[in-house]
Amino acid sequence: MAARRAHGARGARVLRGVLAVFVACAVAVPLVGADRGRVPAPVPAVVAGPSAANLDAVYAAHRANAAEAARMADAYGDRRRAAADRALAGRQLLHFDGRGAGLVTEVFGDLAHADRVAVLVPGSDTGIDTYGRFRAAALALHERLGTRAAVVAWLGYETPATVGATVATTDRAEEAAPGLRELVDDVRDVAGPRARVSLLCHSYGSVVCAEAADGLAVDDIALLGSPGTGSDTAAGLRTRARIWAARGADDWVGNVPHLSVDLLGTTVGFGTDPVSPAFGARVFAAGDGGHSDYFAPGSASLANLTRIVLGETPAVTS
Repeated sequence: MAARRAHGARGARVLRGVLAVFVACAVAVPLVGADRGRVPAPVPAVVAGPSAANLDAVYAAHRANAAEAARMADAYGDRRRAAADRALAGRQLLHFDGRGAGLVTEVFGDLAHADRVAVLVPGSDTGIDTYGRFRAAALALHERLGTRAAVVAWLGYETPATVGATVATTDRAEEAAPGLRELVDDVRDVAGPRARVSLLCHSYGSVVCAEAADGLAVDDIALLGSPGTGSDTAAGLRTRARIWAARGADDWVGNVPHLSVDLLGTTVGFGTDPVSPAFGARVFAAGDGGHSDYFAPGSASLANLTRIVLGETPAVTS
């Protein structure tokens, strides 16, 4: 009886701590960000849906838009954003929107002829200004996969701040899910129905993938450094895709309380730990890395992600 009371007291303390952080962030973060200016940028290019036939034209339209965004940012005096936009203007872009934090969908490899496609979904604090680290992950994976595969880096939603109210709820993920579904449809239209498509979802990106998973035409979904998905079990995601999960030994997400509670009309927290037996995912080895190391060259996690994307599932180490 005493043990149950002690356990209940610890749970209550954890819950109070989470709620206190949530409330503090809800008050403080809007004030911190209130004075940040918006760098001017053009509206996104209007193009037809991508296909194998028009892919070069789609890339060209978004490259031109990124070049114009760089010119506008330069005139505004934001050299950092101008440099980031200018770099994007030389790449294979399925989508570009330079407004606000910015949205980018970049393709690595020959998407029209790929028989394996990996779609990377980022977590918090990712925008055009910080896009380099996300791009590095996509490049590292593409180098491992080789020419038979393509990688799509999908910065297709406004990611939450790591310290903020939105990162503790599914709100941003719910807003992002339709865009991720549309992206998967676009990938299928370009690569064809026989291509094997995998979603590799990092941190808060795993919440986005979970929201989009129901009926999504993908073969595998990998949850990397996930705080939870909002679902109690992998089966609850209602997808035919294989669900994988991994966490590096030094990933701070392992210390996040895995709970979910209704508060002020929204749900705070993401429930069951995806690497726990109760969730039911296929847990694979990620080595000793931290929260940002899942695509580090030479890492166990990158090796296993490569095997998952290529369909070499028996070789994935647990």
